[in-house]
Amino acid sequence: MKKSTEIIGLPIISISAGMELGSVKSLVVNPEKGTVDFLTVEHDDWQVSVKAIPFRKVIGIGEFALTIDSDNAIIDLNEIPIANQLVNKRIKITDTRVMTRKGQLLGEAKEFFVNEDTGHIIGLHLNVNNQDVFIKSENVLTFGKDILVVKEEASNELLHSAEKLLENSEHEDEDSDEIIEDMSPARDVKEEPLSIQEIDSIKAKQIDLLEGKTVIKDIYGADQQVIIEKGTMLTINDIKKAQDEGPSTFVELSMNTEM
Repeated sequence: MKKSTEIIGLPIISISAGMELGSVKSLVVNPEKGTVDFLTVEHDDWQVSVKAIPFRKVIGIGEFALTIDSDNAIIDLNEIPIANQLVNKRIKITDTRVMTRKGQLLGEAKEFFVNEDTGHIIGLHLNVNNQDVFIKSENVLTFGKDILVVKEEASNELLHSAEKLLENSEHEDEDSDEIIEDMSPARDVKEEPLSIQEIDSIKAKQIDLLEGKTVIKDIYGADQQVIIEKGTMLTINDIKKAQDEGPSTFVELSMNTEM
């Protein structure tokens, strides 16, 4: 298990040539699979095009270097449309807000952990209520560009240490000292679904809160198209548009406005 920061910056060594071919610039995340599929390459001679290494071509990731068989493992992203699409999605995970499926802001992701053999994302390091905690990736529903969406019960699955991310969930010790107590705001254990009237009331309050405020960055919808441009003074229709896109879009809007 490696932290993303332990991989970024590593020299890339060709085993067959016995030479350095650059360094790891970034990790390219596949949000559908929850994996790191490619590693982009930093090299002074490759400024025009973006080069990358498919994770499956990595021989090993050590403390001081990442090894590949030869420079044939390095590809030009312009030649691999799927890889190029993943890079353009810009899924970064670190310093990204974490929200539950029902729109409750849980905290912020500070780091993520990768299986150095397969590229699978094992878990995340979160900051929740100013505490460092960890959560397994199985609790993540969406690796988004700006927000990570997790299961509603994720706040009950927070762990004390990164080592516990490696434990098989079927054999985990369920004692209370292994799992951090729910750190989310107080709520009933059994949540009753909101009535239509309650939902309408919440939406009306959201409109009152945001109407007339100015958007300070472009807001994207579920299809990654801009639905509200930076500089827009919000109208009721703008706010309803964000509400219709879903909780993650509305949270993004509410956190990027000013009077």
